[in-house]
Order: sequence, then C-alpha cells, then structure tokens
Amino acid sequence: MSKAAIVTGGGGGIGRATALALSEKGFRVLVVDVDEIAARETVAAVTAARGSAASFRADVTREEDCRAYVAACEERLGGVDGFFNNAGVEGPIAPIEDYPVEELDRVLAVNVRGVFLGLKAVLPAMRRRGGGSIVNVSSQAGLRGVAGLSGYSASKHAVLALTKSAALEAAADGIRVNTLCPGPTDTRMMADIEEVVRRGGGDPASFVERIPVGRYGNPQEIAAVAAFLIAEAPEFLTGAIVPVDGGMTLP
Repeated sequence: MSKAAIVTGGGGGIGRATALALSEKGFRVLVVDVDEIAARETVAAVTAARGSAASFRADVTREEDCRAYVAACEERLGGVDGFFNNAGVEGPIAPIEDYPVEELDRVLAVNVRGVFLGLKAVLPAMRRRGGGSIVNVSSQAGLRGVAGLSGYSASKHAVLALTKSAALEAAADGIRVNTLCPGPTDTRMMADIEEVVRRGGGDPASFVERIPVGRYGNPQEIAAVAAFLIAEAPEFLTGAIVPVDGGMTLP
C-alpha cells in the first residue's frame, strides 16, 4: 500500500524540500499552502523528480479549510499516513511595547491555531488509517527567548505543548507526534528578517555569529530530519523535541 502525506506551508523553502524528501521515500504528497501558485510550483518540482503530488489551497487558520485538506488527501491519495504541520509566519521584529496587537493575533492564528486545527483534523484520519506520524514545526525560538520576536517565540513555544499533549493522546493509536525545531535556515523568512534588521541599522551577520557551525542551515538539511521522523523513526519515538540548529540551543 502506497503512503500519503500532507505538507502545510508546502510552497515555502522547508515545506518544498520536505515534500521532495517524502516523495523520495515513496510518499504521495498533498502540498497545502495559502499561496496556490507556490503550492503548484512544489508539485511541479516533485513531479520533475518523478514523484507524485497534488496541490491544495488552504488557510490553516480556518477550521473548514483544515478539514477540507484532510478530506482531499483521503479522497485523492487514499488516506493520511504522514503530516508535516509546517505552515508559519514570523511576524514583525519589534520590542514588546511596540509590538502591534493585531500582528500578535495574526502570528498566533497561523502558528498556534493553524497547528492545533491541523492536529484536530488529521488525528481522526490517522486513526481511520490505523496509525501515522506527525511532525509539528517549532523553532529554535521555541526553545529560548528571542528579543524582538516575542510573538513568534511565544507561538513556537506553544507548538511544543501541543506536540506533548497530542503525543500522549495518540500514542495508543499507533500515531507518533514529534516536534522539529529548525535553527536559522536559508529561506525567504530569514532573508526578510535580515532586510528588516538592515533597514533598522543593524547587522544581520550577528545571526550567523550565534550559530556554532558558522552558517545557516539549508532547507534540505531540515527536510532530511523531517522525512526521517515521518517515514523511518521507530514507533517508540514520540513526544520528542528535535533541534536542527547547528548547535545554537546547546546549553
């Protein structure tokens, strides 16, 4: 029986790399993104690599959209075996006293509500399938505080709690739920953060200086760990928090 996986935020750098990595492991992939063009570009990349994928436009903050992408995966790809719960936004860079409340609401809606709604929709589908594997995406910012990114950091800390709760609730059903915590990665998100820092008169080189390996990660490195957790990790591995950050969060 061929397996199927859902990748949210599948039009972005880490999402696209993970869709490709899962395809290489034999998964058919439903690429979910609010940007339909980006999702289709990921499908094209998977197809060019001789994999199988389909796109689905969804806003992960809407419960009906999350139910719809799960239903689409079941109807079009036969079920849901893997779920890369990845869609996220970084929000503004600002001290707490200047951080717009409406931007906080937006960050929490995508990064926390979106992860929660994904779990809410996928878990019943995996129970119908007889098991599965979920990887929620947090961040190194979910393991420590980050000045100027309070909304993002708070949202990514919340993802850890959602993972722990879901792992306990689903363990008896053969469903593994783990968290991936990427460090700064060479994607659109980091490029945008660097530009904001430059405009504010700062030096984005300081980001790399905080990473012991001396560089950003690349999306394929993050995707390799995500695909392992979904496709190959043992059943006994659940509720884990897995940093992939070049040693950035070591004590």
